Amino acid sequence: MKAIYPGSFDPFTNGHLDIVERALKVVDGVVIAVLNNSSKKSLLNIDQRIELIGEVLHNYGNRIEVKSFTGLLVDFCRTQKTHVVIRGLRAVSDFDYEHAIFLMNRKMYPEFETLFFMSSSENSFISSTIIKEVASLGGKVTDQVPEAVNRKLLEIYPGKNPV
Repeated sequence: MKAIYPGSFDPFTNGHLDIVERALKVVDGVVIAVLNNSSKKSLLNIDQRIELIGEVLHNYGNRIEVKSFTGLLVDFCRTQKTHVVIRGLRAVSDFDYEHAIFLMNRKMYPEFETLFFMSSSENSFISSTIIKEVASLGGKVTDQVPEAVNRKLLEIYPGKNPV
């Protein structure tokens, strides 16, 4: 069985990586579904995000696919011939939001299922938004993002390299 792990992944963090690695212990493969939301201002364009995630996860071979999608997640799931979605939860507050989304998706696609993974304690505070802000202000994020992502952030914010 393969599962979809949807998100904006702008940028991909160690928290995302942790969820993928743990999901691969439960499912045969994971499709990282990078949301292409043209109405949202992203730090990295869709191609950069896909390329970085592919670089980070290249060791997993054909167990990982990285694709972009627009529109409804349930429609993307149908095109991928799966009904299982992976979601990470950092805090109890995430559950309320994710539960509402699950219920709506289930209404549109009755076979739809979500597997929730709780964040590991070392990743529970990591968010892409915080990573972008810290990196833009010259803070060190090497412990929160994979090396390839850190290199890209240092490229985007040249002169902001942490001491």
